[in-house]
Amino acid sequence: MKKIAVMTSGGDAPGMNAAIRAAVRTAVTENIEIVGIKRGYSGLLDEDFIEMSYASVGGIMEKGGTILRSSRCEEFQTTEGRKRAAEILKKYGIEALVVIGGEGSLTGAMLLSEENDIPVIGIPGTIDNDIAHTDMCIGVDTCLNTVIGNIQKLKDTASSHERAFIVEVMGRHSGYIALASGLATGAEAILIPEIPVDYDAIAEKLWNERKRGKINCIVVVAEGVASAYTVARHMEHRIGYETRITILGHVQRGGSPTAFDRILASRMGYEAIKALQEEDFGTMIALQSGKMVRIPLKKVLSEKKKIDEKLIEMIKNPFVGS
Repeated sequence: MKKIAVMTSGGDAPGMNAAIRAAVRTAVTENIEIVGIKRGYSGLLDEDFIEMSYASVGGIMEKGGTILRSSRCEEFQTTEGRKRAAEILKKYGIEALVVIGGEGSLTGAMLLSEENDIPVIGIPGTIDNDIAHTDMCIGVDTCLNTVIGNIQKLKDTASSHERAFIVEVMGRHSGYIALASGLATGAEAILIPEIPVDYDAIAEKLWNERKRGKINCIVVVAEGVASAYTVARHMEHRIGYETRITILGHVQRGGSPTAFDRILASRMGYEAIKALQEEDFGTMIALQSGKMVRIPLKKVLSEKKKIDEKLIEMIKNPFVGS
């Protein structure tokens, strides 16, 4: 293999730059020419390529976001769009593609490979941690540290005014961010898509906490359950005291990646190039029990990742979950 490309696609995640850096440095060391595709699949269809080298990835590991930028591309979701993408790759002599992104991005890579015989390797990069067969995705650890830091600040002001704060975090289909950050901050209630919401039970718990003398109250809600405004409306008339709303939004995607994310992303970027060299195409690089493994993309995308049942048990236990 003489020439390959790397791209980031979909929602950005802290640590993507570290994965790009590792892939580029490994490829150059192995005498493989590597180009970067800007703006994901949209950039691929627009032929927006840049040459990558040691110099082009210098000093990027500590930066959040992605230097290759990202986007979502409707045209690539069609068979015709993917066929044109394959023709563009062949036109430039690009023999394989490394795709860093979430479920949608990895699905696009798999279809490009199956329909057009383009070798691909996937790297899971999403703060939702909702990709099957990998213990952690790039960006999750940084996101959680951002969320936890903000919730801790809100607890200070919640105590000062004896209020309840409803904190909305990302997670349309997966409650991992809400669950993990809620556990780490001792939230009184955690609302996730995986568990039906019982507002009466939540209100009773909040009242019990208030009666035993707790002067602050934090409810963490994943956006896939309901908006923070909806939760607040349900809560206020049930608990009888003031609530305040904080929607963390896209701040969860930003920031310099943690040491964990930098190392995880670097390991995955390195392993992706090794997989290409060994012709282990159509696979995703995953973290399992501390080791890098390669899982077929078809297997990854045919399964939905479930949250650890033990974590769900913990938030139902009042002595652990609050």
